[in-house]
Amino acid sequence: MRKTFLAAIAVLAGSLGFARAEDMTTVRAATLKIGTVNWELATIEANAFDKQNGFDLVIQEYADNAATRIAVEGGEADIAVADWIWVARQRAAGKDYVFIPYSRAVGGLVVPEGSNAETLADLKGAKIGIAGGPLDKSWLILRAYAQQEYGMDLAAETEQVFGAPPLIMKSGMSGETQGAINFWHFMAKMKAGGMRELISVDEAAKALGLNPETPLLGYYMKESFIAEHPGIADQLYAASRASKELMLESDAAWEAVRPMMNAQSDAQFAALRADYLAGIPADAPVDEAAADKFLRLMADLGGAELVGDATTLPPGLFVEPK
Repeated sequence: MRKTFLAAIAVLAGSLGFARAEDMTTVRAATLKIGTVNWELATIEANAFDKQNGFDLVIQEYADNAATRIAVEGGEADIAVADWIWVARQRAAGKDYVFIPYSRAVGGLVVPEGSNAETLADLKGAKIGIAGGPLDKSWLILRAYAQQEYGMDLAAETEQVFGAPPLIMKSGMSGETQGAINFWHFMAKMKAGGMRELISVDEAAKALGLNPETPLLGYYMKESFIAEHPGIADQLYAASRASKELMLESDAAWEAVRPMMNAQSDAQFAALRADYLAGIPADAPVDEAAADKFLRLMADLGGAELVGDATTLPPGLFVEPK
């Protein structure tokens, strides 16, 4: 009787498009416990989008980004999330890393509620809080934009305060700084708390002739892992898109991940949801000419400290969706 039951389950699983367990590739994802990619990965797991696409997702939590990178490099994990500029730098240095787009969320610069500032030029002499350090990509783009639009050296004509995202959020909300650049999810919370976006990185990128649709964040993995498991990049991409499509239309999917979002109010939850969805990239190949232009700008602004030897786009960096 038990064998008959298991056989029936196997037939049902096959009819639903699930691969047999022994045929599935295990994909170990190295993540931060508080990382926003967990919202997508949890949705993939909860809805079996991994199984439907022929792999078994295993989430491995680490303490910081450095640990996730060491895990992938050392073979303790198969994928992690990073911005493609960093992945390009690794590839230019000889590592066989490739990139699958995940998000184009980048953020902008916000000012306190009641600020009279209307443009970056109005922040001359102001104190700006910046998460991510002097080589933060949003900061570099806004510096280039200020120079182009106002002839303003934003670094020389403002005072910068660099710190961890929670500190930058706190100092911005309290008015200790007159402007703030933060990671996108902290920016969403700051806007929910009354801060106003002075300029978005999208707006600045367009003015600089860049394509703001170029995804910034993505999953990276070794080409050798793809070679050992043919089709796995396409399977991961398909599961990621299935998660995104569900989150675009399902309130229940968002309620399921709300406990891990650290939203302290309905306003924060709504802002995080809206900005996450706004950051979903197009289901299309990355415009490599636009990415190359962006990388060249980052090389000009950040130098080798930011891009290493990746002064132009390394061939084969982006995995094409199929």
